[in-house]
Amino acid sequence: MSDGIRVASLDDIPQGEGIAVDKALTGTDDNIALLRDTDDTVYALDDTCTHETASLAEGWVEDGFVECPLHSSKFCLKSGEVQGLPASKNTCPHRVEVRDGEIWLFPGEAP
Repeated sequence: MSDGIRVASLDDIPQGEGIAVDKALTGTDDNIALLRDTDDTVYALDDTCTHETASLAEGWVEDGFVECPLHSSKFCLKSGEVQGLPASKNTCPHRVEVRDGEIWLFPGEAP
């Protein structure tokens, strides 16, 4: 298990929104979306919607789900499972921790 990568501060992400962390920093095949739910919990998913090329970090985050800004596909923030069409393939979740207001990402590690 790694120590993770410090990628942002909690204050960098407004409630109900997300930011993308570049794959050059994470070493992953896709950018990773950090998504802050309305209860202040932060989740990490692969950033590209599995239906069509759109950034989930630009989507709407609410009540444990993120909705893609392009065609409204919906994904569970905890598991990455599809919760609404037109996407039919799950996205990949990553472990994330908030420590003293700082967000630490563990790319490739399951939550």
